[in-house]
Amino acid sequence: MTPSVLDAITRQIAAEFGASFSYLSMAAWCEHHKFMGAGQWLRAQSQEEHGHAMKLFNFVLARNHPVQLPGIDQPRGEFASIVDVFERALAQEQEVSRNIDALYELAFREKVFAAMAELQWFITEQVEEEKTVSEIVAKLHMVKDDPASILDVDRELGGRRDEGDEEADRGAKHAR
Repeated sequence: MTPSVLDAITRQIAAEFGASFSYLSMAAWCEHHKFMGAGQWLRAQSQEEHGHAMKLFNFVLARNHPVQLPGIDQPRGEFASIVDVFERALAQEQEVSRNIDALYELAFREKVFAAMAELQWFITEQVEEEKTVSEIVAKLHMVKDDPASILDVDRELGGRRDEGDEEADRGAKHAR
């Protein structure tokens, strides 16, 4: 792996941990304002972002390089509304997508094929991430300031299942 690709992956690890921390901060705001479904969704998203960081962390170690963990910035903690929370989440996902694309392009230019293979998963994941958050933002814009409709969206967000829940369900099915 080239030094510049390793440095870029290190920055992406920090960005993924930063996204995880940001989602946790969004969850705290939502739960403080009694949007418990959104809080649950954002907590799950925080865990997912943490998993993305660990995937890159493990990749660097598998390529026999040391992992450097730069500091992350304190996330934003105040939001104007639940719409503001999810608009920020969408902007964050779009930024991560741009970063992953740039990292992939760098790996391509420097012919670091293992990194390209690893990053392909992230490119596919980011398409899904942006789509999901974009749909949430669209729903929140549709319902505008109608309290009952906002609570319906919040309830729907609370129905998100964590990846760990799905794995546990699969394990339980195999045990039967």
